Amino acid sequence: MRRLAVLALALALLAAPVAAQEPDVAPVVAAERGFAADAPSMGIAGSFNKWSVPEAIVIGGGRAQRIGEVYPDRPRPADEPLLEWWPNFAGISRSGDLGFTTGGVAVNGQRTGHYFTIWKRQPDGSWKWVYDGGSGASAADVPGPEIEPVILPMAPQGSGSAEQAMIEVEAMEAELAAFAHDQKTVHLRMLADNGRLYVAPLPPAIGREAFAGALAEWPAGFAFGPAEGGGSSQAGDLVWTYGGAAWRRDGQARTGHYVRLWQRQEEGWKIVLAQLIPAPPPPAGG
Repeated sequence: MRRLAVLALALALLAAPVAAQEPDVAPVVAAERGFAADAPSMGIAGSFNKWSVPEAIVIGGGRAQRIGEVYPDRPRPADEPLLEWWPNFAGISRSGDLGFTTGGVAVNGQRTGHYFTIWKRQPDGSWKWVYDGGSGASAADVPGPEIEPVILPMAPQGSGSAEQAMIEVEAMEAELAAFAHDQKTVHLRMLADNGRLYVAPLPPAIGREAFAGALAEWPAGFAFGPAEGGGSSQAGDLVWTYGGAAWRRDGQARTGHYVRLWQRQEEGWKIVLAQLIPAPPPPAGG
């Protein structure tokens, strides 16, 4: 009788559905570290091209450009600075096809700001980045490369498809744009409790109290344009967007780009990372 009970239990376990395994963010973090490790030997352009897709976007100098425009295939400059970076915060989608990392940057040993990279899994299983941009948010006190990054908890669910996710996020971004006169209030409502906000030259703002302090340093109003690009995970739980922005600082008109990473959390879509990349200021007297 006991043997029959054991056999019945074994058969029941075999028949039970196997729980789906959550995607592992470790390959995304490893890709970022591999990308950074190649820069000293290959040069900045060599490393950036090796680890990106041909259509990857880089925002700098007031423009969103393809990787080949920013880093064309040419000899490495003899006086090229040593660029180093490392992940402090990372995450991955439920479908395991879209991930991100962000962390400190140093130039010639001096910490200068933060990078933000969006990674996409390729058909062969490798990871390539599709977006890279920087922020002047201080990296003076962030953990160094020897510390493992904080991992964003995976979304509890997605929107069912990448297309539906983009529709939903576009609606959220339209609401953001409608609050051009009071971006502090609307961002406080839409930022995830476990998200990050980059407002240069402050350190990354993490948590609601830090969000409020950082947003107080922003101009009160922004004019955000529609998204110029971005993408969604197949599960529809992680979406990134970028587009133009305009504001006034010290009485002077300024422009730049916003970049946002959205996650579908329990209470709906929330911003888990936001950065504003200013274009160079206009010439004095111009």
